[in-house]
Amino acid sequence: MTRSYLPGVFAMAAVVVASNILVQFLFGQWLTWGAFTYPIAFLVTDITNRVYGTGPARKVVFAGFIVGVICSLIGTQIMGEFGPLVTLRIAIGSGLAFLTAQLLDVSIFAALRNGAWWRAPLASTLIGASVDTALFFSIAFSATLTWIEPGNDVSWAGEMLPILGSGPVAPLWVSLAVADWGVKIGLALLALVPFRLIVGRLLRKEATAG
Repeated sequence: MTRSYLPGVFAMAAVVVASNILVQFLFGQWLTWGAFTYPIAFLVTDITNRVYGTGPARKVVFAGFIVGVICSLIGTQIMGEFGPLVTLRIAIGSGLAFLTAQLLDVSIFAALRNGAWWRAPLASTLIGASVDTALFFSIAFSATLTWIEPGNDVSWAGEMLPILGSGPVAPLWVSLAVADWGVKIGLALLALVPFRLIVGRLLRKEATAG
């Protein structure tokens, strides 16, 4: 059984590594390319949960968390134009958001497992993604949490601007969070298609092997 869900571990590791690299590259005004790869982590978790159960799904999550910590440690040693690519606040926010959101995803999926096939992956991803976004952006950029890393100047993220250029006025990081959340929600809906196809294939393979 362990060998069966190892591809999930490798897939999660690949998503985390790719997202940590792509987050350095902007996509438009509010996003980075990492915003489009990171939500795949929820798909990997949900597929593992459906096919192999909550235990293996949690192991896949913890594997992704460990890879994320390693990526953060490497990022702290790489200097960019304005300092280390990964600051303490970003590292804490990223790790805490990932672990909390993914484990929440696993629990919600398990609770809804016996419902319609789409309900568990959709609800768990929507809730998990929302928690992930809220935790990461508030920890990494909110002015109220500057005590976490006083030496890290994130005043740029507190610039008051209309949300996404046209909404109510709020700190810049709120616009970044809203844009990121929107991508996660959109991809959660699209991910139902590969979820259905991949789960069906894996379950048939498990039944044949059994």
